[in-house]
Amino acid sequence: MVMGIALGHFFPSADFPNLAVAEKAVSSVFLRMIKSIIVPLLFSTLVVGIAGHGDDIKKVGRLAFRSLIYFEVVTTLALIIGLVAVNWIQPGVGVNLTSASAEAGATYAQSKITFLGVIEHMVPQSFFEAATHNEVLQIVFFSILFAVGLSQVPGKPKQVMLDFCESLSEVMFKFVGIVMKFAPFGIGAAIATTVGTSGLGVLKSLFLLVGTLYGSLIVLIVGVFIPIALLTRIPVRLFWSYIKEPWLIAFTTASSEAALPLAMKQLEKFGLPKRIIAFVLPTGYSFNLDGSTLYLAVASVFAAQAAGIHMPISQQILMMLTLMLTSKGVAAVPRASLVILAGALTMFGLPLQAVAVILGVDALMDMARTSVNLMGNCLATAVMTRWEGEFPSNPPQADAKSA
Repeated sequence: MVMGIALGHFFPSADFPNLAVAEKAVSSVFLRMIKSIIVPLLFSTLVVGIAGHGDDIKKVGRLAFRSLIYFEVVTTLALIIGLVAVNWIQPGVGVNLTSASAEAGATYAQSKITFLGVIEHMVPQSFFEAATHNEVLQIVFFSILFAVGLSQVPGKPKQVMLDFCESLSEVMFKFVGIVMKFAPFGIGAAIATTVGTSGLGVLKSLFLLVGTLYGSLIVLIVGVFIPIALLTRIPVRLFWSYIKEPWLIAFTTASSEAALPLAMKQLEKFGLPKRIIAFVLPTGYSFNLDGSTLYLAVASVFAAQAAGIHMPISQQILMMLTLMLTSKGVAAVPRASLVILAGALTMFGLPLQAVAVILGVDALMDMARTSVNLMGNCLATAVMTRWEGEFPSNPPQADAKSA
């Protein structure tokens, strides 16, 4: 990561276009290898976790209900922290929007996202289409129904399919280990591309906005995540030792998908059951985007401040409720947060030029919000395991060091 920052800083993309192309290619190869793992890994672990144990079918509904309650509570806290921070620090005051173009914002605003549309989108019309586009929520939905159907099949057909999925799961976890050997190159190239394109100098003009986001995310971790872990008796240091590697991948690549397979592998090493990991972690990718929702709170009010528009707290709360609904289930959409932000700005009559301004530092903010999304979902998986009464009494220490 350090070498990637140095490479991007001293050899910027504009001056060294061939090097920039090579960096992007290495980064893309790493992300493609990771994404190729997601579908078979999710499908196999969910099917074995649910259909492999007859009594687990009843537990799925209870787990889903508990997970959604937890997701909504933590997401609301993230929105509150973001609102308090942006109103207190006011990073948009003094920012000039007149030189920015509204075209970039208009492009994102064209992609309309509604809550009902998200509900419809979570049901796949074809498993293979969902697999082709790595639609995580659709894969989870199909896998659960497939597992429930398989659990009702008696005799040899059921056992053959379970044996196949168990074998596939074992192979894919080994696959993750092989791909992770390439991770240092992929991470270095990804961060070099980000720094080489945006440059560290872009931080000067919008330092307050980026600082507000990073500071708010730290408050979220210290003020919400850690107390939740302590209340549910999750050993914080040991838990961090397991998730720090997938967290670093999420931070440097700004891709939640890139960190998903390794996060699943590490949580299983931590002693959490496959059934809960395979359900809560990918579902959280769509319904528990703590970092992204906090970012939306900061960015939307920033747009109003930059335009000199006074938004009363009541209107800010209404906008936050809108963002909370429209931000569900869109993790697979490229630049999903910007799409949601542009739609909210249009709805509340705020200038789309703010999106163009934010785009300059969005890559740096994307890294932070994506890594916090991952951390929040790993924590949610551990909390749900404790809530289900299946948390390991003595999580292994030795594996954490080797991890």
